[in-house]
Amino acid sequence: MLRIGILTSGGDCQALNATMRGVVKGLCNQVSDIEIYGFEKGYHGLIYGEHRMLTSKDFSGILMQGGTILGTSRQPFKQMREPDENGLNKVEAMKHTYHKLRLNCLVVLGGNGTQKTANLLSEEGLNIIALPKTIDNDIWGTDMTFGFQSAVDIATNVIDCIHTTAASHNRVFIVEIMGHKVGWLTLHAGIAAGADIILLPEIPYDLESVLEGIERRKQQGKDFTILAVAEGAISKEDAKLSKKELRKKQEQSSYPSVSYQLAKEIEERTGQEVRITIPGHTQRGGSPCPYDRVLSTRIGSKAAELILNKEYGYMVAVKNNEMVKVPLSEIAGKLKMVSPDAEIIREAKRIGISFGD
Repeated sequence: MLRIGILTSGGDCQALNATMRGVVKGLCNQVSDIEIYGFEKGYHGLIYGEHRMLTSKDFSGILMQGGTILGTSRQPFKQMREPDENGLNKVEAMKHTYHKLRLNCLVVLGGNGTQKTANLLSEEGLNIIALPKTIDNDIWGTDMTFGFQSAVDIATNVIDCIHTTAASHNRVFIVEIMGHKVGWLTLHAGIAAGADIILLPEIPYDLESVLEGIERRKQQGKDFTILAVAEGAISKEDAKLSKKELRKKQEQSSYPSVSYQLAKEIEERTGQEVRITIPGHTQRGGSPCPYDRVLSTRIGSKAAELILNKEYGYMVAVKNNEMVKVPLSEIAGKLKMVSPDAEIIREAKRIGISFGD
């Protein structure tokens, strides 16, 4: 009897169901005697024993379904070693649930925090296979995460739609894209949709440079400008502050986000009308795009292979379009950032895109 646990943790995205389907189909086509336990709301379900028995039928017809049939929640890694409000040891509780169900393996789908907890459980002796989920594409050790391309498609479409109204009213438009620490999503959507200025967390911007970009377009006879701004974009001045100083400044700010502050500064300096569009959680919603459906199926199939071969303690990763295994210990706690010197940045600058630096 093969007993598998599976959970989805952290923020949701479009291809979680598709990836779980790939895992289950990959196992069920090879093993007839199998039990699948789905933990509800991520690590919460593993901690408190909230699970339900699933069959292959539960994973039928969900390839194109966004979200997650198991539900999800955020369980910050830094709090995993802290007892809950009732004094429960969360790590020991997860291990207890795992052993009580006599699981052979736990499959974990999630982003950076999820991967760190997966590595913790692996170090505690549990058999873990992790799968790289995030719309931010910021997981170390993999070229691509599932959910990223679907989010890029949505963000790109938003910027596409902004073009016509921006041109009609000769306005400056700021489209704020998800990404607190890493700017892959903003970078790809900005390039794909022809944004004029792209501001990323990894490349602190100078307001004067942003204004120069807007003025340059006006001199070219283009009276509108579109900025793709990551929600974690930061000015050069703020980038010099310590984390404590920056947090205090943000708490005292009257602006909901960096986009609103930037809009105010642009209006005051240029006299142009500035409008802000925030697609927000729509970037996580809807059906996965075809690219993510293929990627998720391949990742799930590779996970099934590792389980059948009893190769645990790994995350399935994409390297040069091949599915490979990467030790969880090598990727836990690391972020894949956009390098200011990356070729894609140089290519974008070559065609006239400003990064505000």
